[in-house]
Amino acid sequence: MAVPKRRMSRANTHARRSQWKASAPDLVPITVNGREIRVPRPLVRAYQRGILRPED
Repeated sequence: MAVPKRRMSRANTHARRSQWKASAPDLVPITVNGREIRVPRPLVRAYQRGILRPED
């Protein structure tokens, strides 16, 4: 495993971490029990099979 040889300054650490931005998942409209809901794409199959239930 790679290990840094020297301690990184706090400013450099914060600047490096600030480059990583989380993006919102793309929501896909699907119909479950006659209702149209928007769910993240990776979870579509779980909602269709009934493994996950939409919140009321």
